Amino acid sequence: MRWRKPLAGVAARVAAARFAAGREAAAWAATGREAAGRVADGRGAAGRGAAVVRRADAAAHAADGRGAAGRVTAGRVAAGRGAVARVVAGGAADGRVAAWRVAAARVVVAVRRLGRAPDLPLVAAATLCAAGLLQALAHLDDRNRADIPLTLALVLGSTAPLAFARGQLLPATTAVTAAVLLTPLSGRLPCLAALPALAALLHLTGLRGSPRTALLFAAPFVAYAVGPASSAAGGKPFGVALLAGAAAALAAGAARRAGGEAAARSAAEGAYAHTALEHAARGERARIARELHDVVAHHISTLSVQAETARLTTPGLPPLGAERLLAIGDTARQALTEMRRLLGVLRDDASAEVPARRPQPTLDQLLTLVDEARDTAGGGVRLVVRGRIAPLEPGLELTAYRIVQEALTNARRHAPGAPVDVELHYAEGALRVTVRDVGAGPAPSAPAPDGGHGLLGMRERVAMAGGTLRAGRGPAGGFVVAAELPLREAAAA
Repeated sequence: MRWRKPLAGVAARVAAARFAAGREAAAWAATGREAAGRVADGRGAAGRGAAVVRRADAAAHAADGRGAAGRVTAGRVAAGRGAVARVVAGGAADGRVAAWRVAAARVVVAVRRLGRAPDLPLVAAATLCAAGLLQALAHLDDRNRADIPLTLALVLGSTAPLAFARGQLLPATTAVTAAVLLTPLSGRLPCLAALPALAALLHLTGLRGSPRTALLFAAPFVAYAVGPASSAAGGKPFGVALLAGAAAALAAGAARRAGGEAAARSAAEGAYAHTALEHAARGERARIARELHDVVAHHISTLSVQAETARLTTPGLPPLGAERLLAIGDTARQALTEMRRLLGVLRDDASAEVPARRPQPTLDQLLTLVDEARDTAGGGVRLVVRGRIAPLEPGLELTAYRIVQEALTNARRHAPGAPVDVELHYAEGALRVTVRDVGAGPAPSAPAPDGGHGLLGMRERVAMAGGTLRAGRGPAGGFVVAAELPLREAAAA
């Protein structure tokens, strides 16, 4: 048992050593944790410092940006204010120019209205005459009271004739010219009111008279200016000044007349050129319309008729061939429809064209028309004439011929190969024209056809002749065009 005590002491010392080592380790661990906390605090402080620095930088950049934006905005505002100021200044200048133009136009209109006033010469003559009389009376004294009748006569003679400027221009100008030229020869200068009257009359003479008349009225002033006028009042200077004024008034009137004639001539030439151009354009449109109608439309119509005739009359025709011929006929009819629209436009544009100088067809040529229709359509076309044949008015015969021509064209187009009867009935007081075919015709429930240039043209012709027209399905089928044209109205016309 003795060995147990040393072992217990050793174990105690070991346990104490271990305890001491644990306490030291715990102390070191606490020291490590404290150091780690300090490091973490340092890192947090560094992070917070960096965040503060970044915020400060951002705030500085934002401040710089706001300053730059403010400077840009201020610059834009200043530029906008300058532009607005320039626009306002330009608008004000334009407004002033426009106001001056409006004022000038109003003055021109007022002057023109005043010039067209019927009482203007009378009012002007009365005003100038009163002014001249006042001037003459103001210069009278005891020494020249004996010259009062002559003075008054010269004043009235140099102003009063202006009242007759519109009706008697040449006598009024002659009287004023004589009075103005005689006044200096009598030892006194003309009154101031006489000079506007003389200028106005000479201007009107140059405007309305011929150049020879203007030269004749200028001759007395030339003679007065170059003649021996040393004893006359005013002398040579007054004579030269009077000649210059008279020449200026006559030249202004002549220039105005020449300008008016040139403007009228230019307008007439422009109107003539425009009319010639329009006439040429109408003639070209009419020529194109005639070519389309007479050549192209005829050939397309013949093609359609021949295709339908071949489809209906060719024995043993395969179904595919019949279908092709039907398509050919449909295409030809569609082309005719489009061409009819084009012809309507061209004829409307060329409606003012002068018709061609050729004889108009009459009923004597109806047999030729029927023969041509028979040869073209390939079917039977008969002409039946009833009643007593009598000569008719040319316009009535032309109307009947055009009705038959258009009805045969419609029959050839809508009932190819079907027999057609053309009947003329010379009844008492009326001519009845009937064209009927025995084709399929429109359906019994279909309305009467109103459209088409052909039926419309027939209705217009019959209405102009004072007759009536009926177009539609016949009693036994087919299509019938029946027109009744009165003879009495035509004969009376």
